[in-house]
Parts: sequence; structure tokens; C-alpha cells
Amino acid sequence: MEKQMKITFPGGLRINAEYKGFVIETDQPAYAGGEGSAPAPFDLFLASIGTCAAYYVLAFCKERKIPTEDAYVILTTERNPQTKRVDRISLEINLPPEFPEKYKNAVLKAVDNCTVKKHILNAPIFDVKAKIIG
Repeated sequence: MEKQMKITFPGGLRINAEYKGFVIETDQPAYAGGEGSAPAPFDLFLASIGTCAAYYVLAFCKERKIPTEDAYVILTTERNPQTKRVDRISLEINLPPEFPEKYKNAVLKAVDNCTVKKHILNAPIFDVKAKIIG
């Protein structure tokens, strides 16, 4: 099933994505010529990885009635100095003190089900074309 997202240019270096009734705003940082008024697209890419992993932690804990108020996920990136690209993304799952030790490996296995990560590891085909409207 095909889903569409409309991407628009509201001004400056800002770009908006309209999807499922939401408007996702992006901008470039000031050092790159933008206003820094919203996250850059790459920031949202990283946030999608971190929040997807966190969702699986949350679902795992909710299913077992384990409180998550003190839980959090830290996402860290390492850039390759030659390519200037991120070549490592690390996720640290910080669990509350009452988290049962017996579930530690299981929650890590749950995080491996992150849909965003699965799409990166098994990348979709990109089909880009241009169309003149009017």
C-alpha cells in the first residue's frame, strides 16, 4: 500500500513534511545558513532511531508492569573524520533500579525489533523522479 507525504518549502531553509495530519517542521542550523528554528532533517533521522528503540523499551516494561518513570535511552553517534558521516550509533538503555535483572537481555532483544533500525539494515529502494507541474 502506497502512503504519501507532502514536503513543502515555507521559506528560508525551512522544509515541512505533512503526513497523517501532522506537520513536521525542519530547518538548517544557523551555521549552515538556516535559522535553527526546528531540528535539521538528520536530527529527525537520529531521533526516529532513538524514539523507536525507546518505544520497544516502553512496550516491554508496560507488558510486565515495570515502571518507566526513571528509565531513559541515550543515543550517541560517532562520525568518521574522513567521510564526515556517522559510522556508529550507540544506544544505551538506562533502566530503573526496580527493573528485574532477569529481563535485561530480553529488553535488549525487544529493542532489536525497532522498525526504523530494521529499515536501515534492510534498506528500501529509492526511486527519485522529477515532474514539472502545471
